[in-house]
Formats: sequence, C-alpha cells, structure tokens
Amino acid sequence: MYVISKPWRLLITKMSREQRKTLRNAVAYITATLFFCAAMLTNCARPMSPTGGPRDTLPPVVLRMTPENGTRNFDAHRITIEFDEYVQLRNLSQEFFTSPSMATKPSVRLRRRGIRITLRDTLRENTTYALNFGSSISDLNEGNPLTGLRYVFSTGPQIDSMMMSGYTADALKGDSVSKTFLWFFDAALDSIPAHDSTMFRNPPEVIARAQNNGIFIAENLKPKDYRIYAVQSATNNSTNYTPGSDKVGILDGVYNPAHGLPDFEVWFDTTRRYEVADPQLYFRMFTETRMPPQDLRTAERPAQRRAMLRFAAPYPVIERLTFSNIDSLRVIREYLKPTRDSIALWFDIPATELPDTIRGEITYLRPDSLDMLVPQTQELRLSWRLVETRQQQRERERLEQQIAEALAEGREPPEQPEEQNPFGYKFEGGNTVNPRKGLSIEFDYPLAALDTAAIALTQGTGEDMRTVAFRLRRDTMNLRRYAFEAQWNAGEQYQITVAAGAFRDIAEQTNDSIGHRFSIMDPMQYARIDVHVEGKTPESSYILRLTDEQGNRILDEIPHARTGVHMFHFVSPSKVRLMVIEDMNDNGVWDTGSVVERRQPERVETYMRAPDDPAIETKANMEIEINLDMNELFAPVSIEDIRERLRREEDARLKRLAEETARRREQQSRQQQQRQQGGGFGIGSGMGGMMQGGGIGF
Repeated sequence: MYVISKPWRLLITKMSREQRKTLRNAVAYITATLFFCAAMLTNCARPMSPTGGPRDTLPPVVLRMTPENGTRNFDAHRITIEFDEYVQLRNLSQEFFTSPSMATKPSVRLRRRGIRITLRDTLRENTTYALNFGSSISDLNEGNPLTGLRYVFSTGPQIDSMMMSGYTADALKGDSVSKTFLWFFDAALDSIPAHDSTMFRNPPEVIARAQNNGIFIAENLKPKDYRIYAVQSATNNSTNYTPGSDKVGILDGVYNPAHGLPDFEVWFDTTRRYEVADPQLYFRMFTETRMPPQDLRTAERPAQRRAMLRFAAPYPVIERLTFSNIDSLRVIREYLKPTRDSIALWFDIPATELPDTIRGEITYLRPDSLDMLVPQTQELRLSWRLVETRQQQRERERLEQQIAEALAEGREPPEQPEEQNPFGYKFEGGNTVNPRKGLSIEFDYPLAALDTAAIALTQGTGEDMRTVAFRLRRDTMNLRRYAFEAQWNAGEQYQITVAAGAFRDIAEQTNDSIGHRFSIMDPMQYARIDVHVEGKTPESSYILRLTDEQGNRILDEIPHARTGVHMFHFVSPSKVRLMVIEDMNDNGVWDTGSVVERRQPERVETYMRAPDDPAIETKANMEIEINLDMNELFAPVSIEDIRERLRREEDARLKRLAEETARRREQQSRQQQQRQQGGGFGIGSGMGGMMQGGGIGF
C-alpha cells in the first residue's frame, strides 16, 4: 500500500465517492504506464556482446608474391607473400614441404600481413620447384585455413606443367588414406627389374600429397615415364620411408602424364575447400611385414621353474639346446606363439635340486654379412632368486615380532596364517559356452599328473542332475591347456566338479577342490550365416572374416574356405559385415605386399547386400544365406570403377552434410523462437496483481 502525505489525505476526504473512484483509476493507469516504460528501458539497456555482423568464414586472399609466382630463371633467396589480412602459421612442420626436397628446409616467418620464405639450400639447375603450404596458413582472427597454396618457380627457362591425379586407399579396409606423400622417380633409374630399390637409392624428382579424402593432384611433372610410390609417413617425413611402420602403395608398371592415362577433371570442393579430381591412378596402401635379422633377443628366468627365450624374427631354427647342470630330458619346451619366436622352458625338477643359476648353450641359425644362414652358438646364464614384495616383508616381520614377544612372555606363539594355494588355473569360455569353441582349462604350469576319475561333469540342476561322459584333450598348440569334450545340449546348465589333488603340476603343486558352473549357448537366441562360396577354381582358397559394422573388430573367421558352404554359428543380434580375403598362398592369413619384390598385398573385398551398404543385420533365430561368386567379387578393378565408387560415396557424404545442416538450422530456429518468447516484460502479471490486490489505498 502506498503512503499518501497528510495534505493529500485531507483533499481526498473532501471528494465524493465518484471523484475518489475516478482518481484511483487515473493513478492506476499512470502507475501501469510507468511500470511498462521501466520494463522497456530495462530490457533495452540489457548489456549484450556486439555481434559485429556475420562470422568471417573466408580464408585469407593472396595480394602479391615477390618474386612473382611462376618466375623463370629464378635466382632469389627470399620470397614474400602478402595477404589481405593478418595471418598465422599452424602445424608448419607437418603441412609445409618442397618438391623436390631440399637438404635444408626453407625458413618460413610471419612478416606484417604476410610471410617471408628464406631459401637456405643450393638449388639445382634447370629444375622446377614448388613450395607447398598445405593448410598451414590461416587468418588470425577466425582461423580460416587457406588450403592448397603453392609457390612455383624454375631455375631454368621453362616450368614443367604436366599433371597427374590418383587415389590412395587402405588395402585391408578400403577406407581413404589421408595425407599420403606421392613420390615420382624417373623410370630409367630401375636397374634390376626383379629387385626394386629405387626409393631407397634415389631422392624423388617430384613430391605431391593427397588430401584428407585420399585424392592427390601431382603438378609440375615432365612428359616422361615415372615410377610412382605412395607413402604415409608415421613421422610425417616427406622423403624417407621406414618399412614396418609407414604405409606404402606401389603400382605395377610405369606411368607417363602425357599419354596412356584417362582424362580427368579438377574442381574446387566448396565443402572441403580444396581442389579434388577424378583419379587416374589407384594405390592400395599397406604396411610391410618387417623381417629383422634373426637373433636371440632375450634369455631370462622370470620364475624358478620357467625360463623365456625370445627371438627377433619368427621361426628360429634351433640346432642344439643343452644345460650343464640339468638333464635335457627334464626340460619341457613350449612355443607360446604360432611364429615360434617366444619359447618357454619348463624345468620338471624339484625345487631343492634347481640351482640359482642355470648355465647352458644354444646353437641356432643366424644370417651373416652375406645373408647366409650359419650356426651361432651363444652361452645361457639363467639366474633366479626369490624377492619379497614390501607387503610380504611387512607381514613376515610383523609375524616374527609377535612370535618373539610371545616367547619372551612365556605364551604360546600365534599360529601362522594358512598360505594361499599357489596352484593356478583358469577356465576359458566363460559362463556361457559356445559349443563350437567348447570349454577349456589352462594351468599356470605344465601338468605332471592328471586323475580324470576325480573329475565329474554333470548336467541339469537339483533332482534332474545327471552325470555326463566327457574326455579331456590336451591342446596341441598349448601344452598347459586341456579341452573338455562332451555331447553338449543347447541351453542346458552344466557343472564341473574337481576333487582336491586331481591335478599336479611340475612345480609339485596340487589343486584344491574346484567347482565351475556354466551353460551352453542356445542357437535360438543367435543368428546363423551360411556362406555359399563359388571359388575361381576348386583349389582357390579364401578367408571369410566376420567383423563389426565398422570393420574394426573381428568377430569370427573361417580360413582356407574353398568352394562349398561355410557357416558362422552363434552370431549375436547386431549389424555385421563380411570381408573376404583372396588367400593366394593358402596360409590362412592376410599377406601384405613388398616394395622390394614389387608384390601387391592380397586383395580384400567386402560383401555388399545392397550398393554401398555392407551392413548385415542379424536377429535372434535368424538364418541368413549369402552367395559369393568369387569371379564376380574379385573381378579386375578399373579406374572407372574407382571413380564411380567415389562418386557414390561423395553423394552419400553430401546428403549427410545437408541433413546435418538442416538439423542445425532447425535447432537454431527453435532456439531463436525460445529467446523471443522468453524475452517478454511480464506486464500482465504485474498489472493484474496491482489491479487485484496491489491497489492504492485511498
């Protein structure tokens, strides 16, 4: 209620009832008007960040190059490039490179609204050079990159002007490989056709680089034959190739930009903001399997009864392995990997008879300076001693102190805590067992004795429990693993019961009683995929690989698949894809290529249920039939096939981009509407309250 001064109260008391009502309405109207004006002023005076117009999305524009781009008979040492705005340099060491390479890389520095390049190397005569900046230059405020800037000059009277395009893709997955360097060598450098050492002996004449989408455009080429290599460097090195870590792509033959290649178009991609082209060449990128020289890398003894030998290369040839103080018949040899380069030596000898240091000799074949395999004899000194952990030391010292105090006071010493049984094992297969893979048990040490009569396998629960016949089979690839073989029933519950002492290992350790419950997968809850293979020939071998939808994780694999029906059982409901490897040497693994041998990697193709759609949707209790004609799947690939595939992928990308843009605009529109609706002044509630209960008390 408002407070009214005394003179006004006297005046109001002399008014009639109608006059007071008129005055009250007038005051209410004036008050409401004042509230409205105050709200307007408050809203208008609300501080906001200045928008400054639309956001700058344009990259810097080159105003001037000194000397001019395309200068012939170039003899300068400094180059300046000026832009229409201030710029910044980002990731220069990764983006900037020269073609051909320079022994000392040019210095690039900011200078006012531009950059200054200082050449620090002696230039070759009659050579066309290109300075490639990639995406290293962007404007200072918004960071919009100027992609694809090149400065070209020639130390001779003419500039090489021919072009070539191509595409780099992963040989295994088929995805684009980005930022790949392309190296062009004079084909006349080849001296030994069967042994390619071109890229190891010579620097490339021309260097180009693929964009993020795997497309490259090589410029400033001569009209001559080139041998071309693609390298994705793990260290971003534009001139060196490291086998085993870098991805590489090779071509079968030589190529000349002046003839023998299909025409191609170049255009500017407005969404990616760099030039793209129809590819003329296609590289399948792979990582070579590096084979280091054979050598005994480590010989150690991590446990009292176990020693480890690790070789530098697979499949070592061991001619002799003897020990001076141990009978060789008591040494169990276990190869831990199929490549046989990691060997575990188990000593089946009582602990009291094992010396702290086991001495011996090993003779194996090792390449000499001429790469000839010759016997190499090496002494072995395998030492081991028990080392207490800090916790074990504290527990031992605490117990010794308690015993000493008890004896000093004439009391019975405390009982020593029961040590945990060191016998180690684990069941493989989990609590839900795939009957195709079965259930197995793996021990920490090889077994010295096994009593199958002390092991029981039962099926069912409660009164329905019954004994099931089984057999324990030792794994031929792992001498510490044993598989349970039985007639498994889908969906049924099983239990394995092992009496204490049924297992005894070479460390003279025995098991406590063991119990393990598990169930067998019910095929009604999974899908099955039947693959009908029609090979190129009856002898043709393939690897059928079932992966997740993205092709990153292998779910199941069938090697040595020939003409016939091959089944993937117990496929979890999901989306998967089927990849097929043409196993040319029938070794059951995908073999990469070789640069020196000029050998391409084995082809990998993905089965498509629909064009450009590799996803296979599986559901519970579903059987899927797939027919694979390998003559069709592994038909020769033309460059037009690659172009057509890239067009479809580009259409799909633009469609996704348009959908994302539409969703973003719709979201921005909703947010704008919400801001407009929430920007009112609240007059109705204020005036209503004032008229109903907040009136002036006359």
